[in-house]
Amino acid sequence: MKLPPRSLRSLPPGGLQSPSGGRAAMEAEVTQAILALRGVSVRFGGVLAVNDVSFDVRRGEIFTLIGPNGAGKTTVFNLISRFYDATAGTLAFEGRSLGALAPHQVAGAGIARTFQNIELFEHATVLQNLLIGRHIRRRTGIWSEMLFLPRVRAAERETRRKVEEIIELLELQHYRDALVAGLPYGVRKVVELARALCTEPRLLLLDEPSSGLNVEETSDMAFWIQDIRRDLGITILMVEHDMGLVSKVSDSVLAMSQGAVLAQGSPAQVQSDPAVIEAYLGTSEDAGSLRRQREEGR
Repeated sequence: MKLPPRSLRSLPPGGLQSPSGGRAAMEAEVTQAILALRGVSVRFGGVLAVNDVSFDVRRGEIFTLIGPNGAGKTTVFNLISRFYDATAGTLAFEGRSLGALAPHQVAGAGIARTFQNIELFEHATVLQNLLIGRHIRRRTGIWSEMLFLPRVRAAERETRRKVEEIIELLELQHYRDALVAGLPYGVRKVVELARALCTEPRLLLLDEPSSGLNVEETSDMAFWIQDIRRDLGITILMVEHDMGLVSKVSDSVLAMSQGAVLAQGSPAQVQSDPAVIEAYLGTSEDAGSLRRQREEGR
């Protein structure tokens, strides 16, 4: 079972332009920031996992964190999700400190997340998983729920309507009543994305969305990401290793290595940065040493 191919669709013109020129433009750029990190560090014992990281995610853009394994990208996500506390620095979402939120309050504040390893209820249907994602938006009390009052029935209809909109957006109609346990991995990834969208986030964190996907599924994921930004107006912060996907959908890219920022800019600018190339490929001396070791081993 595979998702319907979407290769005939064209991506909308990418590249949100950052404002420039003068103090007014600088103030406008700050106003646009939906997420702001300033001097953020986190230490686990003697390990400095994130070291003085600062960046802004502008409202409506797709911002991607890249870097080798162990660079600190997922740790940044865990800080935003409030799984970890920062050792130093500040994190703000829509001008409010994230440090004041408990982990269970993050989704209600407008931040949703997917994970590297899919976290779904496998013995529930796709529809049931998405309805669970809507739980955070329910406003009815326990007594009205028990009595199934008219306002509860109205809330149920609104919940189902919202879920069906996401099912239609991500073309999951065929899998609506299927158990998650019987779905292919690629479809499960889309279902987890759909459940995150059901919380009605203003900021969506995607942790390696193409991980485990084949080429066709990764191409589909690029379309989903663009559709979410264009149709729902959701800002996206993404961790990703697939540079083809990064280049196709990202407005801004920040490269990390060993917990620190290496470079930030457009996908092309970051990929051509010497420090980023060295972090991924090593220096010419490293390459020469590896070549000599191979020759000596023959």
